[in-house]
Amino acid sequence: MEAATPLRQSQVSAIGDRVTIESLVVHDGTAARLVRERADAGADPAGTVTDAIEIGARVLDREQTGANADFVKTELEKVAKEVEHEFSDRARIVAEGFEKKVDEVFHPDAGHLSKSLDELFSDGSATAVQNRVKEVVAEAMQRSREDLRKQFSSTDSSQNPLADFKAGTMELLKQAAERQHKVQNQLLAQMSELEKQLQGLRDERRKLEEIAEERDRGTAKGRTYEESVCEAVDRIAGVQGDVAEAVGDEAGTGGRKGDVLVSIDGCAGPARGRIVFEAKDRRLSKPRFLEELDAAKDQRDADYAVLVVPSEEEVPAKLHSLREYYGDKLIAVYDPEEGATLELEFAYRLARARVSLAREGGDELDAAAVRATVGRALDAMEEVRKIKSQLTTAASGIGSARDLLEAMALRVRSELGEIEEQIAQPGREGEAGEP
Repeated sequence: MEAATPLRQSQVSAIGDRVTIESLVVHDGTAARLVRERADAGADPAGTVTDAIEIGARVLDREQTGANADFVKTELEKVAKEVEHEFSDRARIVAEGFEKKVDEVFHPDAGHLSKSLDELFSDGSATAVQNRVKEVVAEAMQRSREDLRKQFSSTDSSQNPLADFKAGTMELLKQAAERQHKVQNQLLAQMSELEKQLQGLRDERRKLEEIAEERDRGTAKGRTYEESVCEAVDRIAGVQGDVAEAVGDEAGTGGRKGDVLVSIDGCAGPARGRIVFEAKDRRLSKPRFLEELDAAKDQRDADYAVLVVPSEEEVPAKLHSLREYYGDKLIAVYDPEEGATLELEFAYRLARARVSLAREGGDELDAAAVRATVGRALDAMEEVRKIKSQLTTAASGIGSARDLLEAMALRVRSELGEIEEQIAQPGREGEAGEP
């Protein structure tokens, strides 16, 4: 038999963050099985071995770190016991010294504080505080009584202040009556002016209501609402670097569905996606809603469609605003008279994010994190709706306050009339008493 050829000796070297292995044979059934199975699956055997070494290195490093931590913990416990023992001895010495000092000051019989308090507050002491206070207060009260008696018993008006006080009081009452009469006249004039202004406001409100009714009856309202939505979307798109175009009057592929077409990043070059907005000032059914947005997407070659309505009452039946449907449709509420664009901006940005994810490879992003962020934003929008509802209730209260203002005006006039009668009553009594 020929002699067996000896194997080369294995060499392992570590340079920087790299490890080089030559002629190393690992006798491990699990490792051999794993390399063989992954190789059969098409994976690189060298990559499998590299992963196994990296994972094992991290496990060994973590075990070494735990051992070091246990050693540090043991040393810290030892030092803590020594410090605790030394602190206990020192605390006992300090406590004994402090107790001695406290006895010297606060002892009930021989303490400095007890002796001082006896001297200052004892009834038998001439220098006691309460005795001195009684003497001072008695002297001050005696002097005050004498001064008041001399002052108010004098018949000289220069010494008795009540004579001048009486004359001054009468003069002030006369001046107050004159000012009150003047203020009453001014109030009456202001009330008359307020009545004119209030009537003007009523007339103006009536005209606005008539205009609103006329818009509801005709197609003017829908046209006006569509233009308002176009302006609002254009402002939002400008901030994002997108291009918003009013396409309601332009024919698309097979029709005129869709009022505003947004080209994402259209300001910087070719669009990375399109969003179409459909503005409706009336309530649609759910099938009609789906039909309108699907047609708008097809005719405008858009990736996402948003329905915009003026209030929650116009949201399609059994649907909800700011809730996505079928992954490419959304409903937003925008009231031009209120002027708040937060909900419309939220819908715009959500649709923009969905299109960008679909166009640029959403698989590389954390979908769970995106959904969580969207959920938090929806919760915040729900809080905004609650606050908006409270503000609407407050606005209704303001209208009621106007009616209360009119009632208060009548009450003020009544009170003014009673004041005039009360002022005139003494004069009539004086005339009746004259011979």
